[in-house]
Amino acid sequence: MPRLPPIRLVALLLGVFTGACANRSPVAPEAPGAAGLPSVRLYALDCGHIDVKDMGLFADRSPPGGQPGELVVPCFLIQHPRGTLLWDTGLSDALARQAGGAEDPVGNRLRLETSLGVQLTRLGLTPADVRYVGFSHLHADHAGNANAFTASTWLVQRREFEWATQTPTPLGVDPGAFSSWREAKVQLLEGDFDVFGDGSVRIVSTPGHTPGHQSLVLRLRKAGTRVLSGDLCHTRENWVRHGVPAFNTSREDTLASITRVEALLKDSHGHFIVQHAPEDFQSLPAFPLALE
Repeated sequence: MPRLPPIRLVALLLGVFTGACANRSPVAPEAPGAAGLPSVRLYALDCGHIDVKDMGLFADRSPPGGQPGELVVPCFLIQHPRGTLLWDTGLSDALARQAGGAEDPVGNRLRLETSLGVQLTRLGLTPADVRYVGFSHLHADHAGNANAFTASTWLVQRREFEWATQTPTPLGVDPGAFSSWREAKVQLLEGDFDVFGDGSVRIVSTPGHTPGHQSLVLRLRKAGTRVLSGDLCHTRENWVRHGVPAFNTSREDTLASITRVEALLKDSHGHFIVQHAPEDFQSLPAFPLALE
């Protein structure tokens, strides 16, 4: 089996694909309430795929189901007039050099066709050009290329950072993936954070999957409000029915976070993007096109 930097129990990290929220149909020239918003672009980058042996792991309370499935592992590049934010860094680019990918410890296959670095190059960027890197959480499939961004400011919840760096290492965390944190500027957040100070790109605290999990709220001129889930909800069914997988660190916190984001979306008439859902990913503009 090809060797891979430690990715421990990555199956416990991921969400299940379900229905799409954003779509490819033409959008209105300007979303309600868009007056005064800066020009912000959202690029969806393909940062890996996972062939899962049993999708039952991600159902409410994680009953075994025996049905296989595929998950996508996206990264998102947000271009703002005041700088660039990369949201999550996907599976390690080392996978792109391994034909056929590699297996994780529980038999799921991890695959990556094009590295994050190559995709940034297609946008005319290098890691040094990325002003901020925001991590929904520090599981290996969301922080796999963190060490490439030592020139960036890392945006992570204090609770998440303290949890992910404790001894023994929590399941699903690969400390080596973000071991260069001492060289980067790490901004430890204590809740919500307005990244550029104008309300167009906001991190919101959504604990439950992990203690310091966070999601990203975008207000786009044409497409309106979009929430990038991280792993707040692992399937569309869980979003609709408030289901919580057994491996989340807190069921109570997860349910409270879901309720909070539901209210935010209702007020803004926004859409929720399940990051690991192939349908949601495919409904976004195909890279290198952008949602605006």
